[in-house]
Amino acid sequence: RAAHAARAAAARRWKLAAVPLTAPPPPAKKPVIKARKGFEVDDQEELNLPPVFTTVPTKDKIVFLTIDDGSEKDPEFLRMMSDLKVPYTAFLTDKEIRDDYGYFRKMQSEGHTLNNHTLTHPYLPGLSYREQKHEICGMQAVMKKQFGRAPTVLRPPFGNYNRDTLVAAKSCGIKYAPIWDEEVYVDHWEYREDDQDLHPGDIVLTHFRGRDEWKGTMADDMRRFLNKVTAKGYAVARLEDYL
Repeated sequence: RAAHAARAAAARRWKLAAVPLTAPPPPAKKPVIKARKGFEVDDQEELNLPPVFTTVPTKDKIVFLTIDDGSEKDPEFLRMMSDLKVPYTAFLTDKEIRDDYGYFRKMQSEGHTLNNHTLTHPYLPGLSYREQKHEICGMQAVMKKQFGRAPTVLRPPFGNYNRDTLVAAKSCGIKYAPIWDEEVYVDHWEYREDDQDLHPGDIVLTHFRGRDEWKGTMADDMRRFLNKVTAKGYAVARLEDYL
């Protein structure tokens, strides 16, 4: 009751329409993650390459919040998500975070997971295998040095990849390559599916952005996201708990 009361107070403080729902405990047995149909590459299963997927298999009404690149470093965003106890996963690009690794260490200290989004955010299919491996393995080295661990999860920039991407990623220690099913902005949503709706286990993308590029702050973006998922009866769960 005390935890719910604190979350309700935080929801009022951050001007949410309702208190965000609490996700159920993660499953004791992790779901089997496979590449989304049509998103496979040659030799996907034979080589046990990292699967590219947009949704995690589950019947629970949960979604996963993922935030890309690290360009905007908004302290208000950190306070908001800490107050609300909403989990998220950050996919980081060294070019965007190297001016303030400390911002993301604080994020990590609050229980949020930091994952690989390459060194410079290139269009990976346009690079050679060796160049792709440098982008991915190079970011693995940065992550280990700056945050204490090399992640096992990669999001290819723009959601673009080819067979070389996944072969290189596997060689760098990557096991999963999630992209997304919906993308949220300050002023609108975009959907991958024809029904233009949320589904259990969907991965939602947004970016570290502020007023320089959007018509609002990251807190405004999170308000839109949380109001929508809560109104539709969804809770936000931690992606890595299901991998």
